[in-house]
Amino acid sequence: MLWASTATTTRGGVASYVRSVRATPLWSTWGIRHVATHTDGSAVARLALFARSLVVVGLRLAVRPPALLHLHTASRGSFARKSVLALLARRRGVPVVVHVHGGGFADFHDAAPRWLRRWIRHTLESADVVVALGAGWAAQLRRIAPGARIEVVPNAVVPPATVIASPGAPPVALFLGLVHADKGVPVLVDAWSEVRARLPGLDARLVVAGDGDLDGLRRQVAARRLGDVVETPGWVGPDDVARLLDGAAVLVLPSRAEGHPMAVLEAMAHARPVVATAVGGLPDLVDDTSGRLVPPDDVAALADALVEVLGDPATRERLGAGARARVLEHFDVAVTSRRLDALYRELTGRSDR
Repeated sequence: MLWASTATTTRGGVASYVRSVRATPLWSTWGIRHVATHTDGSAVARLALFARSLVVVGLRLAVRPPALLHLHTASRGSFARKSVLALLARRRGVPVVVHVHGGGFADFHDAAPRWLRRWIRHTLESADVVVALGAGWAAQLRRIAPGARIEVVPNAVVPPATVIASPGAPPVALFLGLVHADKGVPVLVDAWSEVRARLPGLDARLVVAGDGDLDGLRRQVAARRLGDVVETPGWVGPDDVARLLDGAAVLVLPSRAEGHPMAVLEAMAHARPVVATAVGGLPDLVDDTSGRLVPPDDVAALADALVEVLGDPATRERLGAGARARVLEHFDVAVTSRRLDALYRELTGRSDR
């Protein structure tokens, strides 16, 4: 079997998801070979990598067709690359699974010219299965491609066997992701100014970890006179993410659009509550037992939620326990990989156990 996605060394949720599934028995049971179709770096490097992946997949389809081709796609260039691979596989009669990860996929479709919308619909409807991350996403994909078979399989993580209790004081709010307005970072900094004013004795800190517009972030922090309570370490790797989560009291993600962000699932697996916006697939992940959801671009609502969670250790502990329990029940990769296994067996006719 072939899996095609961004390289596992790239930054972002898809790479993290592939690494998580690679740690399950599914990988060896199906003899999955991962083919990287995208990498971080220059446009030339990305184009060269896709050209190589196109040759690899094309030769494999021609010489020894795999049992199935599983394509992980987002929008724009990612979809263009995967649609080409899907076309090659269909011509060889290889079953195709198109796994849609990008939180802005519906917007990408709706803004596309007519010819591209038709190609998107054709690609999805020609796949044997289209995987959506949640019920809301499934509804959007059915609107885009009414003839497609849509199955829901949420993103998932490998939960740590044990978790470290949330530190007491000073509490830390942690943001993990791209530093950009679409991720709500300017709104977060404005809200943090209110949090500090309303909890003056708590000495709470905000850590914004990620790459992107770091200069703009630091200018806003300086203008708000928050330099002593806001840290901007830039992008951090997986080991540092785990360390930051262990030291955090809450994860905050005030995005304008999201799918099933792995950072949220990782925080919940570490028994950390989440304050996020009620957009995209976030309501599939976070409920009132595990965190708080607020409207996007609402500074006051975001500040209220952060004050509630940071200001009350008992609330943090209760929501953190609920978050971990929710991951163990619904978003443990051991659970979701079994769903993929059943799907693969159906599509390939394989019955051995």
